[in-house]
Amino acid sequence: MKNLQFEFYIDGTLEQVWKALIDPEFTKQLYYGSIIESSFKVGEPLVYVGPGAEGERTTHVYGTVLAYEPNKKLSFTHFTGKAYNPDTEKYESRITYELEQVGQSTKLLLIHDQLKEDDPSYAGSQKGWPMILSNTKTLIETGKTLVFD
Repeated sequence: MKNLQFEFYIDGTLEQVWKALIDPEFTKQLYYGSIIESSFKVGEPLVYVGPGAEGERTTHVYGTVLAYEPNKKLSFTHFTGKAYNPDTEKYESRITYELEQVGQSTKLLLIHDQLKEDDPSYAGSQKGWPMILSNTKTLIETGKTLVFD
């Protein structure tokens, strides 16, 4: 199994960082136009949908909520959308966001673990997570996002 872990410190409150993770208004800015849809109840589905290979409602990532503790922890199973990998069910992994107050800042820890050795999404995740998390930090601290293209 492969694991990815990233830690960022953000000049923002727990509530601000949490909102950036779960509010569609923010996820749309952070995840390239994708919004998050979920009841956030453990055992219920979670999906990121937005513009992509299958039109405006392309499923980019989906899974099942494993943990939901407001302003503290969100964890869910991770599968890439079928448009990216028709065999996605073979490659379940897990994403966990953990927040912690550190002084007047918030520590955002992202753990993307349980990736299979041959998971085709590993390289994209390894490259993409630092960009998404840097964008999260920048959006919270400045009110604008980074330009990557």
